[in-house]
Amino acid sequence: MTGGIDIDQVLVFMTEVITSAGAEILSYHRGEFGVERKNVKESSIDIVTDADRASEDIIVEAIRQRFPEHDIVSEERPPEISGSPWRWLIDPLDGTVNFSHRYPVFCVSMSLAHENCIIAGTVYDPLRGELFQAASGRGAYLNGLPIHVSTTDRMERSMVATGFPYDRATHPDNNLAEFCRVMPRVQGVRRGGSAALDLAYVACGRLDGFWELKLKPWDMAAGMLLVSEAGGRVSDGAGNPTDAYTYCVVASNGIIHDRLVEAIGRRGRFDPGERTDGVRQD
Repeated sequence: MTGGIDIDQVLVFMTEVITSAGAEILSYHRGEFGVERKNVKESSIDIVTDADRASEDIIVEAIRQRFPEHDIVSEERPPEISGSPWRWLIDPLDGTVNFSHRYPVFCVSMSLAHENCIIAGTVYDPLRGELFQAASGRGAYLNGLPIHVSTTDRMERSMVATGFPYDRATHPDNNLAEFCRVMPRVQGVRRGGSAALDLAYVACGRLDGFWELKLKPWDMAAGMLLVSEAGGRVSDGAGNPTDAYTYCVVASNGIIHDRLVEAIGRRGRFDPGERTDGVRQD
């Protein structure tokens, strides 16, 4: 029990809800769906699809019925904040741009926080049927089997992943400089387009590290817990302990972490952003 909640029951609930949402996403993936720009500017690349909204409806309604007193922060709707110590962070479709092009890298991510501490998280890849799950102090699992971060100990043998913010064409802090610093030092850099899956892949050893700027809490909360529970390390861009509201997140197997942070080169830089109702404003 944590704060009066049975974590085992929470994990069962999360599994049922997230797999239902994933099945709904697949129904759109196999058929037709609408796509809208979130920003009225024609140049905006931040989009939402019918699948995002349908998945979100399934998850939010399930939480409202099961945990009506809990706060909910989800990507495609205004946050429902009442001051509860319990908060759900939901990304109903992480990798929307991929999904809109039928590029097969996307997932659903949801986590539960108590007093701003993530205590349970689940990432589900419906295309591959892979369910990543972790609870604080209980380890991390893929389809029920324990997972662990890699044992790679040299940067030149490591494969890492990253992503780029939506404002990369108009804002100078766009991760391009960091990418150029890291690329020559590692075996490979991947840009999958789903931060939640990137973090899950660090947790299970498919990737040795990951970093990204300007993510939202729902993008990374579950994945950060997965990495930590799988024996890895998560920090901000300077290598300091951090949470799901950080401006720059770095995750790794722990062995290469300091060298990855050094290569990224953000130590000593001010990372802007303030918390507002638990959602960082960039």
